[in-house]
Amino acid sequence: MTLTQILLGLFNISTLLYTFFGVVLGIIVGAIPGLSGPIGVALLLPFTYNMGIADSLLLLGGIYMGATYGGSISAILINCPGTGEAACTAIDGSALAKQGRAKEALYYSIFSSGIGGICGVFAMIFFTPALVDISLQFGPAEMFLLAFAGLAVIGSLLGSSPAKGFIAVAIGLLLSIVGMDTLSVGTTRLTFGIPELMGGIPLIPVSVGLFAMTEMLTLASSNKKVIVEKLNSTKVSIALKNIAQRWWLVLKSTIIGVIVGILPGTGGAIAAFVSYGEAGRSTKDKATFGKGNIDGIIAPETANNAAVGGSFVPLLSLGIPGSATSAIIYGALTMKGIQPGPSLFEDPSGCVYVFMWGMLIATIMMIVLGAVGAPAFAKILKIKTNYLVSAILVFAVIGVYSSRNSLFDVALSIFFGFVGIFFKKVKIPIAPVLLGLILGKTLEENLRRSMIIAAAKEMPTFIYIFKRPISIIIFLFAAFIIIANTMSMIKAKRSIAKAAEVENE
Repeated sequence: MTLTQILLGLFNISTLLYTFFGVVLGIIVGAIPGLSGPIGVALLLPFTYNMGIADSLLLLGGIYMGATYGGSISAILINCPGTGEAACTAIDGSALAKQGRAKEALYYSIFSSGIGGICGVFAMIFFTPALVDISLQFGPAEMFLLAFAGLAVIGSLLGSSPAKGFIAVAIGLLLSIVGMDTLSVGTTRLTFGIPELMGGIPLIPVSVGLFAMTEMLTLASSNKKVIVEKLNSTKVSIALKNIAQRWWLVLKSTIIGVIVGILPGTGGAIAAFVSYGEAGRSTKDKATFGKGNIDGIIAPETANNAAVGGSFVPLLSLGIPGSATSAIIYGALTMKGIQPGPSLFEDPSGCVYVFMWGMLIATIMMIVLGAVGAPAFAKILKIKTNYLVSAILVFAVIGVYSSRNSLFDVALSIFFGFVGIFFKKVKIPIAPVLLGLILGKTLEENLRRSMIIAAAKEMPTFIYIFKRPISIIIFLFAAFIIIANTMSMIKAKRSIAKAAEVENE
């Protein structure tokens, strides 16, 4: 398809309006706790039946890109990630908001998301064949170690000590095994006879409970305000300058996001956690990491939006969705009689090329909307605490209920809200629990598949996993980060002890 045909298909009023509407709806859906990209795409899917292929794809793709960024708005302002991809952003973003730097944090979020999104789309356009070749090298052994590395890195980085971080990871893993065993037909685990748990513990009630419910219940039970009365003003140029100074972090996070995005069954949440862990390892200001460090916003937001473009690579080239949202978009294509895969690029309508370049326009629209809206978003924090808490709890309950139309999910989110309060009191970090829940099934299923393959090859599972070069690289990377972080924590504790001795003298 020629460039002229692509431009004619892209720059018409209906296509641009559908793209804009998708981005706006995506940002709104992502910002509401309990809703997410997959839910937004699924809700709009029936309305695309009579639309053109390119228009429907860009509407759904715009929702996907916008929702991935939108989750950071509520994560920063109220410590409640609207989506799983924004769970890491909530850690440092909400800390900055409580310092009166909400507008600044929102700028870091939107510009990092924009950079990651643009790079991910360019990767989708130009490097699809090469990236697909890389993704095909990841078998069960590599996927198991990738999930293990993500858990190990986050567990060692978060919390007042690595031990508490790993306790949080273990709790998340325990939650992930609840429900029907996918590899042993008919076997249920830890359901206690509750039918609603047969499908496992859903992510949305847990994330809303541990973040939104915990934060709002804590706020309601104290006389504290959400934020200082004065909101610091930050210019766009200063935010862009700070991001530019961290170009190496942005580059690393983009690469992590694209690579993780193209791996089937992963997505932006895992990309965000991995890049956040790497940011914690490499940041120059370790003392503030997790307490309001801008690296903790830039890294996950760059990675999760870069993963959007990455997730379309296996979908468009191989017909294999890279995430839950791209799986629904796969359904939109098949609904129109189009089979994703190599034959898609031979379609005379050229819809795939219009879609890929259209996602670039969708990302630019997202940047403009986010940058213009940041000052207005930040003013939400000036609303009186009692009004804000009530409104957020209502929206959280509505969001949780609408995800599966289940009152059980609402009860589950309230339960995890009280669990989150307990975790705060004993200083167990919340984010690793969520990561354990997200990665638990990937970890278990790929370990068991590795065991089956190893048994068929008549070799120990350990040998099968570690005889592959990519597996060794992933393992060494995780080991390096854990050891480096443990050493830095020991060094920090020693320096604090020495300072205390000097003061006593």
